[in-house]
Amino acid sequence: MRRIIEALNKAALAALGSREESSDFIDPGRLVEGDLELVLIRKFYGNSGSGDLPTYRFKMVHLGDDKEIGRIDLRAGDTERVLLYLGHIGYRVDPKYRGNHYAARSTHLLLPLARQHGLSTLWITCNPDNLPSRRTCEFLGAELVEIVDVPNNSDFYRAGEIQKCRYRLDL
Repeated sequence: MRRIIEALNKAALAALGSREESSDFIDPGRLVEGDLELVLIRKFYGNSGSGDLPTYRFKMVHLGDDKEIGRIDLRAGDTERVLLYLGHIGYRVDPKYRGNHYAARSTHLLLPLARQHGLSTLWITCNPDNLPSRRTCEFLGAELVEIVDVPNNSDFYRAGEIQKCRYRLDL
């Protein structure tokens, strides 16, 4: 499973490119809640031709020991790919730190930034068998709208992910 995630991340990075444009991004300020801080590590400009959006990538940092405990991305805009399969929010928490609601807490920290980008709804997707991610979505108050089939020509499908749960979180 880890290889699948790494392959998808590599494909997403290639699609997003490494170009940064400060005019498309908003300074998120310091994002801290309790023992959790989000530190902006990269901004991906996106590619309008391929439908990729400007994306913020943060590392989740455990305050006190400053260890990275995971990552979270915010995709700032709407495309069919984001709305149906990728989601506005993508997160990963290292196994050692799971069970502390870091993904949900990180998502909450990003809500003002999403609003500043004009988003009124966030879509979060996950695989149907990813029960921890589904619980995170429910903990956030997101509503499961549907489970969709992934197109067979997509990176997800080629990585073995054939369906996605679509959760809606109204801002």
